[in-house]
Amino acid sequence: MFSLRPEFKFLEKDLIRIEKKVSVNREIAEIIRQAEGKPVLFENVILRNGEYSKYPVLANVVGRKEYLAKYLGIKVQDISHFLLDVIEERRKPEIVNAEMYEENEVDLNKLPILFHYPRDGGYYISAGIVVAWDREYGFNASYHRMMQISSNEVVVRIVPRQLYKFIERGLRKFTICIGNTPQVMIASAMSPKIGVSELDIANAIRKIRLIDFNGIVGTEAEIVMIGEITGETYKEGPFIDLTGTYDIIREQPIVKIKKIYARKNAFYQAILPGDYEHKLLMGLSREPTILREVLRDGIDCRDVHMTLGGSSWLHCIVQIKKRHREDGVKTINAAFRGHSSLKFVVVVEEDINIYDPNDVEWAIATRVQPDRDIYIFPDQIGSSLDPSADQITRKTAKWGIDATIHDSKRKNDFMKII
Repeated sequence: MFSLRPEFKFLEKDLIRIEKKVSVNREIAEIIRQAEGKPVLFENVILRNGEYSKYPVLANVVGRKEYLAKYLGIKVQDISHFLLDVIEERRKPEIVNAEMYEENEVDLNKLPILFHYPRDGGYYISAGIVVAWDREYGFNASYHRMMQISSNEVVVRIVPRQLYKFIERGLRKFTICIGNTPQVMIASAMSPKIGVSELDIANAIRKIRLIDFNGIVGTEAEIVMIGEITGETYKEGPFIDLTGTYDIIREQPIVKIKKIYARKNAFYQAILPGDYEHKLLMGLSREPTILREVLRDGIDCRDVHMTLGGSSWLHCIVQIKKRHREDGVKTINAAFRGHSSLKFVVVVEEDINIYDPNDVEWAIATRVQPDRDIYIFPDQIGSSLDPSADQITRKTAKWGIDATIHDSKRKNDFMKII
C-alpha cells in the first residue's frame, strides 16, 4: 500500500484508496468527479500503452475548504483573513540542491497523464506549476495546462500575464512542478502584481524549500521537469475550463521536455478540470483580494466565499457586520474592485451562513426588496470564462444584492428563530 509523505497525512482520514486497475483514459477522471472533492489515491494505474505506471495518482489535495483549514490549523471562516495576512507577510524560501531527486528517462508516455473528457484535445497535465525566473522580477509560479503532443513535447496554454511577459523578455527554460504541497498550490493560483513572488507567499503560509536543478529552480514537488520553449506553436484544446464549458482552440507555444526528475516513492498529481479542486484553488485566490477592498472601505468584513455554483469565479457571498446604512452597497462596489471577473455578489450579515445556499436565499427572501436592494451595472468588463459575455471585448453586465437588514429599529423582526 502506497504511503503518503508526512505533509499529506492530513488527507488520510477521508482518503479514498482505489486499488483496482484503472486507466488514464477517462476512467480516473470519472472516479475523481464522483468523489465530489474528497481526496482520491489511485494505486494501480494503467498507462495509455497498457503498461503499469510507476507513479500512483493523487487528486483533490485541496478539494474542500475543510481539508485546507485542517492543514493550516484554522477555521474555514478564517481562511480569507489568513491568506490576506500572508500576502503581506511573505518571505523568501531557502534554495537547496537536488540530492533527493533521481533523473528519469525523458518519456512523457511513462507518466500517468490523464485524458479527462470525451471531446478533449488530448492527454493533459492539469496540476503542473511552472516556476520561472526573471533577472528583474525574480520568481513567478503559476498553473498552466499542458497538452501532450509527443513523448517529449507539450503545448502550453499561456495567458498574457507574468510568465508570458517573462517569455517576451527572453525566458526559455523553466521547471514544471507536479505534486505540490497545499501552500504552493494555493499561492501559485494567485496573481499578485509582477515582482511579487507566489513562492514567497507560499513560504509565509507554511515553510517551503526550493530546489536547484543545475541552475534552474523548482519547488520541492514529487516530479519536476525542465521545459524549454521551442519557438514553435501548436493547436491547444479543446479543454474544459472552470465553468465546465469547453474553452476555444488556440495556437499556443510548444515546450520541449529536456529533463525529468522524481523523488523516491513519488506520486503524480491530477486536478480534474472544472471540478471541486480546480474551482476551490481559483476562488481562494480571489477571496482575500475582495476582503482587502471591503476592509479598505472601512467595513467590518467577516468572510468571503466564492460559490461553487458560480464556478468559484463569477459569484460570491460577502458577510459583514453592518454598522452603517450604506455598508451593503459599498461592499458590492468594493467586491467588484477586488475581483474584476466577478459578475454577481450578495452581501449578508453575520447571522447568515455564507456556506449554506439555503441560508443565503433565506436572507434574500426575507430582507430584500428588488426595487431597493438590487444593483445593476451595465457595460462592464468581465471574464472570458463567462460564455454569456462578449468573447472578444469581455463586455458584460454585473449585479449585486444587498441582503442586509435595512431597518435597524426592527432588527429583531428579521432574525431567524428556528
